[in-house]
Amino acid sequence: MLQRLFIDHPASVDETYLQHMGVASSFGWAMAKACCACFVHAIVPGLCVKTGSGIIRDLHDRMVVNRVRHPAKEDEAMLWLAANI
Repeated sequence: MLQRLFIDHPASVDETYLQHMGVASSFGWAMAKACCACFVHAIVPGLCVKTGSGIIRDLHDRMVVNRVRHPAKEDEAMLWLAANI
């Protein structure tokens, strides 16, 4: 149970528990900043015009666009099979 909660997911993205804590925390703080900017923008539309969307775009780039993909075990098996036939 503890392994599933604290080790399996960080390992699935090639991070230790502490590394994952740091990365996830950096995303959380960035989202908190975006949240505040959106509320400021809601009250005064001329302020923080692009702040929230810029942060979301940067987070998307970090999490999706620039992520290093590690093939799943099935993909590795298929690559091995293709190389050895």
